[in-house]
Amino acid sequence: MKWVIEAEDVYYEYEGGGLALDGVTLRVAKGEILAIMGENGAGKTTLVKHFNGLLKPQRGRVVVLGMDTRHTPVSALARHVGMVFQNPDFQLFAETVEDEIKFALRNFGFPEDVIEKRAEWALKIFGLEKYRERSPYTLSIGERKRLSIAAVLSYDPDIVILDEPTSGQDFLQKEKLTELLYLMKQQGKTVIIVTHDVEFAVRRSDRIVVMKAGKILAEGPPKKVLSDVRLIKEARLKPPQIIETAHTLTSRGIMVSRDNYPATSYELIRALGLGEDI
Repeated sequence: MKWVIEAEDVYYEYEGGGLALDGVTLRVAKGEILAIMGENGAGKTTLVKHFNGLLKPQRGRVVVLGMDTRHTPVSALARHVGMVFQNPDFQLFAETVEDEIKFALRNFGFPEDVIEKRAEWALKIFGLEKYRERSPYTLSIGERKRLSIAAVLSYDPDIVILDEPTSGQDFLQKEKLTELLYLMKQQGKTVIIVTHDVEFAVRRSDRIVVMKAGKILAEGPPKKVLSDVRLIKEARLKPPQIIETAHTLTSRGIMVSRDNYPATSYELIRALGLGEDI
């Protein structure tokens, strides 16, 4: 397996605060969709900021696409690792929506004809065409979030980090985001999602990492990790509704599925012996 990110025994402490990362070791594979979950302050965003060089490990090391982030400029990492912050206002500054998308493309030296094509693609795929001449700050929070994602995906980085990408998005936009995730996976890109949205993570990720107090509590297949009720309570997360329902039914003796709870309505119906169709 080809690892594109290797974090080894990483420690990081903010000035005047406790340990934000406490000996984190994690490897991320090429083409993987990885979800990082945990309560506020668990260290999720601190960890992913190490992947694009915004933060440098105080102990341990982080290697991204063969580059040791301690010795690699952020500018060099940024071309390969695109990060969308939880708050879109942290990265929007152009006068118009269209210019916002084109900025990174120009900064990385793309030819003008390529810039035009990629900007048009991004505006269309994220439903922002009608806003192209408007200021980003006149958009709703959900629209600004989509714009920040569009601006990053337009320059086609190898690794994409999305911090709370479903925040402020309706069902349709979440489905469009899902399509983009699968498209990026097919293209061999690696996607890391920082999220509290367990419903989104259990169906859209290949692997889940659960963090608490700067440490990794668990990692593994989404359904297996999110079926661990003790773990979910310790991490102060809420299990997906179907898994929570299955756990309740199992605890009352209505069904037996303690090791691998169903994660979809179809799986739940089969587990209850009600047939394959609904």
